[in-house]
Amino acid sequence: MMLLATDLDGTFLGGSMEDRLRLYRLIKQEKDIQLVFVTGRGLESVIPLLNDPLIPRPNYIIADVGATVVNGFSLESVEPLQGEIEAKWPSLYNIRQEILDIANVTYQEVPQQRRCSFYYDQEVDLEQIRGIADRFNCDMITSVDQYLDILPKDVNKGSTLKALVETLGIGDEDVLTAGDTLNDLSLYQVGFKGVVVGAAEQLLLDSTADQPHIYQASEKGAGGILESMAHFETFRKHYPVPRGKNAISVRKKTNQLVMVYHRLPFEQEIVNGKAIRVSPKSPNGIIPSLLGLFEKGRSGLWIGEEVLQEDRPDIPNQLIDEERFPNLVASTISLPKKDIDQFYRVFSKEAFWPTIFSFVDKAKFNHSDWEHYLKINRLFAERIARDADQDALVWIHEYNLWMVPAYLKSLRPDLKIGFFHHTSFPAADIFNIIPWRKEIIGSLLLCDFISFHIPRYVENFVDVLRSHTPFKVVKKINAAKQFLTYSCALGVDQMTKIIEVDGRQVRLGAQPVGVNIDKIKRILSTPEVKNKIASVKSQKEELGRKTILSVERLDYVKGPLEKIQAFGEFLEEYPEFRGKVELVNICTPPSQGMSIYDDIRDEVNRAVGEINGKYATMDWVPIQYFYRSLPFEEVVTLYGSSDIAWITPLRDGLNLVAKEYMAVQGFLESDGALVLSEFAGASVELPYAILTNPYDMKSMKEGLLKALLMPEDERRVRVNRLYDQVTYYDIHYWGKDFVKELEKAVAK
Repeated sequence: MMLLATDLDGTFLGGSMEDRLRLYRLIKQEKDIQLVFVTGRGLESVIPLLNDPLIPRPNYIIADVGATVVNGFSLESVEPLQGEIEAKWPSLYNIRQEILDIANVTYQEVPQQRRCSFYYDQEVDLEQIRGIADRFNCDMITSVDQYLDILPKDVNKGSTLKALVETLGIGDEDVLTAGDTLNDLSLYQVGFKGVVVGAAEQLLLDSTADQPHIYQASEKGAGGILESMAHFETFRKHYPVPRGKNAISVRKKTNQLVMVYHRLPFEQEIVNGKAIRVSPKSPNGIIPSLLGLFEKGRSGLWIGEEVLQEDRPDIPNQLIDEERFPNLVASTISLPKKDIDQFYRVFSKEAFWPTIFSFVDKAKFNHSDWEHYLKINRLFAERIARDADQDALVWIHEYNLWMVPAYLKSLRPDLKIGFFHHTSFPAADIFNIIPWRKEIIGSLLLCDFISFHIPRYVENFVDVLRSHTPFKVVKKINAAKQFLTYSCALGVDQMTKIIEVDGRQVRLGAQPVGVNIDKIKRILSTPEVKNKIASVKSQKEELGRKTILSVERLDYVKGPLEKIQAFGEFLEEYPEFRGKVELVNICTPPSQGMSIYDDIRDEVNRAVGEINGKYATMDWVPIQYFYRSLPFEEVVTLYGSSDIAWITPLRDGLNLVAKEYMAVQGFLESDGALVLSEFAGASVELPYAILTNPYDMKSMKEGLLKALLMPEDERRVRVNRLYDQVTYYDIHYWGKDFVKELEKAVAK
């Protein structure tokens, strides 16, 4: 049997998240450990902790600096202990008023019972207050030169704990106490073994020095408690030992990694009228890849937004998947749906999205929306500041959160910040039309590492800096190791790697997101998908027909109308391909509430109808148009059965569809051809693709014709080379590479 009696703030709730989870998990697993919260908080302030799924439920709670003692499960008073304390307490109002009349103190407006608590400063005459306490037969205690408590005579944390231990019949040798401020001193004065955790108040350290039954730990908070359990021989049998996959083990610590993304790593579904959480349906693999960084037990925090639930306005932090990610916790920012719509679907998509992709004529800048954007970014920064460990690594994702570093750096200067852009980054003359460009650039320059998909976007960012602030280029690197240079529209030969601004170095990077190769292989290995691909290929062979595949989200940036029009012209100019080719166009609808895409949807519908109406026969339809989202398994099947992927966005930060297509073709040892826009970021890392200019109808048609006429041997060589590229630089490489670069920035 062991009884852990611990202070809360700075002790049981303090230290790194990894240490807290290790301690909490230990207490939950070890049934012979009893837990007692011993806190200066009022009982009402402790109750929210009892609903926190991460924190083990205490067997008993000693609150109000020892003046309240209750059962941790029923919250009923422990008698006769509570009655004895109550009998010693005078009138709250009389003692409070006397102290307020003679001393410059501030009454603490917090829940409190059988105590009277104040804030004070060094100018207060403590002896005068002690005299008032003596007159009412009370004690006075202080802590951290700020907090002052008046308690019933001889009632404190230690005396109440001693009485509780005797009532429970537990031996003194089985009790471990833990604290961090002078307010906890009495816990060490009643004969129990104790630990003063790291970073404790100096007065407590001085008062407990050189006492053999008290251990002064170096680790903070929960880590100090675990450290003391290893120190005291009595408690070593309870100390965590490895146990299989979910072991509580002692290992070399790494900095906590904080993911900051507008999406959480799960989604909500309504089942029987209640919201439950399920794995995300997104096929692109980014979230699974990010989660993979925590599979070996790395301490992590994932901060994201979720629509506010009426029945749960405040969602406590919770483990995401304790079996797979034992130290990864989700911190949910609950926002009303209208706030999310205004922040993401309206402002971000109307102001930043068109600017990022150089469609400046479509940009709308609303200053009241900008203020709302700042408000949401501030909420994210405040949540990071509240929950992140000391010296944590923070990885912020996407332009929706551009201003988070600006707020976060002042709140938590100890944190190291990395930022990744999942979109493109425009040239300086485009970016600088944003009315708030100075604020955004100022915020980004507070990061330690800023990353983009490709070197061109890095250099665009550096060009933007030239119009905002003086800086020094510390290091450049050649781009040719991973990227094309002179042979394509987005190529550059060198990339800026480190800059210095105001004496501070900022690291830059080009890290294109990769595909989830493992998931694709699993899907292609299932009998259903294998048989479907074989069946479709057989049918096409009988008909002498080839499939041209296009998969994209409905967005003017993706150039869906230009592609349909180019295909119509292709059929007009090359009538020999009528009946011999079909365009399968999968167009995923935008998120609900995005009316900015209504016009392009209607134009695409009309263009598809006109071409099909003009060229279709009884046994052939030129364009098979699907305006819906397909399960990823179906998309992979289409990748495997199609002869050509025609990926022609007007602009695209990267384009994972092109990479996924080549991953499927390569795994199947097939011979599909990739026609790719030279304005997609992926064009600079896929050298064996057929590049095309989506602004030039002639180039679009010639690229398609080249793919249709290319010899099989050449197609196979290209597939093999591209497959090597996408399997090496896969989604897992991307995630690990970003973290490695952020750690290098920290080391600098």
